[in-house]
Amino acid sequence: MSGVGVAMVAVRNVYAGNGNYWFLVWNLFLAWLPLLFAFLAEAAWRARLAWLAASCGVLWLLFLPNAPYILTDLLHLTPAPPVPLWYDVLLLVTFAWTGLLLGFVSLLLIHRGVERSFSRRLGWFVALVSLVLSGFGIYLGRFVRWNSWDVFTQPGALAGALASGMSQPQAHPRLVVVTALLSGLLILLYVAMWNMANLSAQHPTR
Repeated sequence: MSGVGVAMVAVRNVYAGNGNYWFLVWNLFLAWLPLLFAFLAEAAWRARLAWLAASCGVLWLLFLPNAPYILTDLLHLTPAPPVPLWYDVLLLVTFAWTGLLLGFVSLLLIHRGVERSFSRRLGWFVALVSLVLSGFGIYLGRFVRWNSWDVFTQPGALAGALASGMSQPQAHPRLVVVTALLSGLLILLYVAMWNMANLSAQHPTR
């Protein structure tokens, strides 16, 4: 899916003679990071390196919103001749779907890991809280223009912005509404994926 998306961007830009939509490739790279950190966290936990697993888990959560964030790139969809609009629709949907899959698969790894090591209830708690935080993270990225790496490059400014928004939610109605809607959508989609994964495990192809 990632290869198809990158190829579609390359073909589009050669045809149109411009560099539009290359930002999708960067966003896709960021969407891969949560899956990488989830694999590392799982490997570290199996090796009984709890401190390394926890560190990778924090990095996973920090970069998780970058995966579903690509959904909001659909806002860039506008007619841009000579490229047909239907092509751009397929292009953006390809990237959005790939980003969602990357995020959900990474969450699935963490969810099942917590379930195996602790309890089913804690696994779902971690999953749901992560999705709500992802919805909030998407809001910060799309509307306030903060990035995951700002935790390291601008920690003071980011902490101040978060404190302001969290202490006075009534002064930021868009924050509440966007976060609630995005979180709800992500939770519904993840639950659907979880059920499909379990159905596949219970009825394997023969």
